Amino acid sequence: MANVDGKCDERFAAVRHEFEECVDSGDELGASIVVDVDGELAVDIWGGHRDEARTQQWQRDTITNVWSSTKTVTSLAALMLVDRGELDVDAPVTRYWPEFGAAGKQDVLVRHLMSHTSGVAGLDQPALGADLYDWDKSTARYAAQTPWWSPGSASGYHALNFGHLMGEVLRRVTGTTLKQFVADEIAGPLRADFQIGAAEQDWDRIADVVPPPPLPIDFAALGPDSITVKTLTGPFIEATEANTPAWRRADIGAANGHGNARSVARVLSVISRGGEVDGVRLLRPETIELIFREQASGIDLVLGVPLRFGIGYGLPELATIPYIPAEKICFWGGWGGSVIIMDVGRRMTISYMMNKMGPGLIGSDRAERYVRAIYGVVAA
Repeated sequence: MANVDGKCDERFAAVRHEFEECVDSGDELGASIVVDVDGELAVDIWGGHRDEARTQQWQRDTITNVWSSTKTVTSLAALMLVDRGELDVDAPVTRYWPEFGAAGKQDVLVRHLMSHTSGVAGLDQPALGADLYDWDKSTARYAAQTPWWSPGSASGYHALNFGHLMGEVLRRVTGTTLKQFVADEIAGPLRADFQIGAAEQDWDRIADVVPPPPLPIDFAALGPDSITVKTLTGPFIEATEANTPAWRRADIGAANGHGNARSVARVLSVISRGGEVDGVRLLRPETIELIFREQASGIDLVLGVPLRFGIGYGLPELATIPYIPAEKICFWGGWGGSVIIMDVGRRMTISYMMNKMGPGLIGSDRAERYVRAIYGVVAA
């Protein structure tokens, strides 16, 4: 029987059942799932193991690298500046970061960065993983690059540089790093166990990520001029890089957030609950509405599937992610299958974070099972 612990309201028993089946079968290694309904944790369960040898159980305070679910927190940080009147999504990036206007990028807007439509989806070659760890060098290179497509015309997923682009704008506005802003202005006030990177004193409770199968992408066939290839090799990152000290010490607001389902849900429930969580207000309702201004809809130039982006978040696209309803919902997830869903209409937040990565770049079979089980309850 699966070692699953935590709280699950009886009406969500099907969610716990799906989770237990996945853990029992070995499809799931270790994970946590939360369903927050207007501030009440209807589901807060965790289970499985932190390690492949299955010698260390996943505990209540286990955290893991959540990959691109990190982007949702980075976007929240940017929206907080918008809410304070310090950042305008319709302004050119050069208002805050003048150097970014080089090489034909003078008309790139802040909302283009936030919706993956800026044309700057990665580093020009040569690009190494270590480049992500040098903030000043990498952001200077992004500022100097020529866009890979016409900014604003289409989305091209900013897989690894989203946090560097938005983080540099934030740094120019506030004078602080993205990592520090998240700690001081988001995680701290909300008492959320989430951080960009991971402090060394927390390393002993991290569940290392377990890599997925190789990406189903033929890089050679696509060729070096493919935007997919340029993005995913600019730089190329092995999943096991997330388990290294260098990764954990870095400020990578696109991909190296560390937390669990409870902490990610705690942070992003700010959006689902109208901008305020337990007396801590981070956004006004009108700022949340900005998220739903569609910026791109169509085949993403990097991922090659239909996607819709608002300002800072993905919007439902049934052709690609059929298990997220086409309602007033925003979301995103991480490489391997983690997902965070903000259902504004229901004031509900769904969070799933795990260490065993599934195949592909968008969602996973496990995420689909859990989310379908949840919506099977609330949509009934």
